[in-house]
Amino acid sequence: MPLFGPKKTTRTSRAATLRPSSGLGRWVDVTLRNREALWQLGLLFIAILLFLPAVEAWRTPFPYRLGDRVSHGLLAKIDFRRLDIYRTYVARDNAESSVLPIFYHDWDSLDELVLRLRSDLSEVANANTVEELSPQARAAFGLTALDTPQAGMDMHTEFSTLKALVASEDGVEGNRIDTLIKEFEKFIQPIRRTGLADPEVFDTYQIPPESMISVVRDDMAASPVTVFPNNVQLDEVLGKTGQLGKTWQTFPELNRLERFLSRWLTARNPITLRYNDEATQLARRAAREAAEPVYDEYHRGDVLVEPGAVIDIDRLEVLQAEFDAMEELATPGEQLVRVGTILVLLVVLAVLNGYYVVRNESRLLAKPLSLILFLSTMLIAVLIGRWLSYDPWRAEVIPLAAVVMIFAISYGQVLATLTALSLCLILTVSTRANLPQFIVLMSVAATCIMRLSQVPSRSTLIKVGIWSGLVYFLVSLGVGVVSHQTYIQAWTDWELIKSSARGAAWCVAAGYLVAGSLPFIESLFGVVTDISLLEMSDVSHPLLQELVRRAPGTYNHSMTVASIGEGAADAIGANGLLVRVGAYFHDIGKMLKPKYFIENTRKGEENKHDKLAPAMSALIIIGHVKDGVDLANQHNLPQQLIDFIEQHHGTTLVEFFFRQAQGKASEQPDHRTDADESMFRYPGPKPQTKEAGVLMLADAVESASRTLSEPTPASIENLVNKIVMKKLLDGQFEESGLTLTEIRIVEESLIKSLTGIYHGRIKYPDQQAPTKKAGDDSPAARKPTDKASEQKPSDDPPEEQEPNEEPEPPEAPSEEEPSQQRKDSA
Repeated sequence: MPLFGPKKTTRTSRAATLRPSSGLGRWVDVTLRNREALWQLGLLFIAILLFLPAVEAWRTPFPYRLGDRVSHGLLAKIDFRRLDIYRTYVARDNAESSVLPIFYHDWDSLDELVLRLRSDLSEVANANTVEELSPQARAAFGLTALDTPQAGMDMHTEFSTLKALVASEDGVEGNRIDTLIKEFEKFIQPIRRTGLADPEVFDTYQIPPESMISVVRDDMAASPVTVFPNNVQLDEVLGKTGQLGKTWQTFPELNRLERFLSRWLTARNPITLRYNDEATQLARRAAREAAEPVYDEYHRGDVLVEPGAVIDIDRLEVLQAEFDAMEELATPGEQLVRVGTILVLLVVLAVLNGYYVVRNESRLLAKPLSLILFLSTMLIAVLIGRWLSYDPWRAEVIPLAAVVMIFAISYGQVLATLTALSLCLILTVSTRANLPQFIVLMSVAATCIMRLSQVPSRSTLIKVGIWSGLVYFLVSLGVGVVSHQTYIQAWTDWELIKSSARGAAWCVAAGYLVAGSLPFIESLFGVVTDISLLEMSDVSHPLLQELVRRAPGTYNHSMTVASIGEGAADAIGANGLLVRVGAYFHDIGKMLKPKYFIENTRKGEENKHDKLAPAMSALIIIGHVKDGVDLANQHNLPQQLIDFIEQHHGTTLVEFFFRQAQGKASEQPDHRTDADESMFRYPGPKPQTKEAGVLMLADAVESASRTLSEPTPASIENLVNKIVMKKLLDGQFEESGLTLTEIRIVEESLIKSLTGIYHGRIKYPDQQAPTKKAGDDSPAARKPTDKASEQKPSDDPPEEQEPNEEPEPPEAPSEEEPSQQRKDSA
């Protein structure tokens, strides 16, 4: 073995390089090379990441709900504590009520009161008579006729008494007043500390006399003083037991003026306290918030729910407290494991749904918006379902049933079933994580899907809601009974019956919700229900009215195709109503150039194609598809009907003009390129649905049947068989999903319908041949013989002709029904 240099390649190693890669490797290689697949996987990856926070993948779901019956009871798994809401509320109330009403004390106003007393006393000392006093001073001292306190004493006597008490004894003016003021300053010291309040404020703010108030100075320099309301009211303070009233004897000079000073203080009403409601409420709120919460302690092994007990509000709060405590103990590693588990589940569900979508629902992957809408609807259903799953709603079935109905209408029953399975699993794992819930939800979803193959009326959705509600009630009740060990007791469990009935009501509500929002659902998801189809099948539709005015022959052809196509679609279980409405509009593009189509021309009219090259004529004939699509878009027709317009010819060949081009090319070698087959084929696409395939056959056989000179049952059968085989061999049904068995059933239905249209009739005596020229009513007599008529083409050439034969020119249809045209041919 060489140590240096290139390693020698053996035959085995060279062969290994040619070995095909694994299936997964090939898939990865193809995906990385396909941009469309990359954005699809990107959207799916983003959706999975959004589902993780939607289901709170890092948290264990809380499994208990109000009204659940716990057969074996529940014990505490860990030590935890629960907030006692009632006791905490009481403690906070007590803390709030302990805050006293706050009064601000403006004691500077007492200094003004002293100055005012000096002024009034000086005015009395200087006055000789009571009339010389100011009205304010006279009123303050009670020196008015009405205020004279004692009977037999007038105001002049009162004034003389007051003046004698105020006058100076030693003759020096102002000495006695100074003495009185000094004693008065000491006298009001108690109210300088506590202040005086207006009695009405206590009634206004409902402060009872037995409670205390907090007196705070405006400058907040001193600590608050607590005092009873009675101790800050002037009447109480001046009473015999009041703070001021019991101190008169302490001040001899003031004591002689007690009667006059009491009147003066009452008149001056020195209010120094004002209630501050804002400060009081702020203090109370702060005290309430500062109050410590009260907890109930629980230890591992304590009985949380007794065996057979029903979970009420108190028990639910205890279980929630235990659940929250356990979640707090969860380590980041445990949470990461749970997120990974949920991620694996979502990936598995995404693979299951994605596999089916890729193989059977390619329309979901055609546009990014379609896939985004599909994934967003599922995500919203999970979000709303989790939010509604908790008490008191317990209504996670509403978004589930609604989305399942929408998907059954929009995407079909199979995809709706896969989606329902995914939604039920995700909702179960993210809400209660128990098997009974999954059984109930899946039963409801299956009921909704089974009864929504079609939506012929809005009442269908309501009936689906009622049926699903009945299933919810029975399955929920049944699962509850089975989970009980005592079956007889289970049937009398009113909580179980009430919960089942509530879920059934939510199912009915979901049916009404979808029925009411059906127009928005159709617009958003681009679907057409039978309700919309019935509305559009009205012949008063503007497009159909314009078609019958401009191209009556095409209108007559469309009505006949609708009739025979609906029966054929119903025979294979397809949507016959969709085929019928699609047939009404499939040829609306012909109304822009009606005279270029044989069914809209009359015998003897100039043929528009006489002066055109075959390639130009084919271009005009093929152009009616694009014109029809443009008209449909202008009139906002649904995409399903536009698909019929695009697909009803598939990629078939316009044989009449192609053969003309071949003939000219054989005569003129320079024009060989004018006979290129691709120039004479419709652009497609081929029919993508069974309904589109049925319409293609109905359209082709109805057009070709008009060329039959003898429309007998045998000739009709032979004609239809040849057309079906030609379309089949041309590969027109490869993408439609039609099986050979279904094609055979469609063929038989079309034969039966055409035979009924062209059935023979008995001639009445007044319709016998002698009354008419010989041969006038025979098909040969009606067959156009002039050159212009022989060259009038149809966009659907007579399919019963072999490619190497010169085709029979189809006759122009009259305004009569086909059966009326052929009634004399029997």
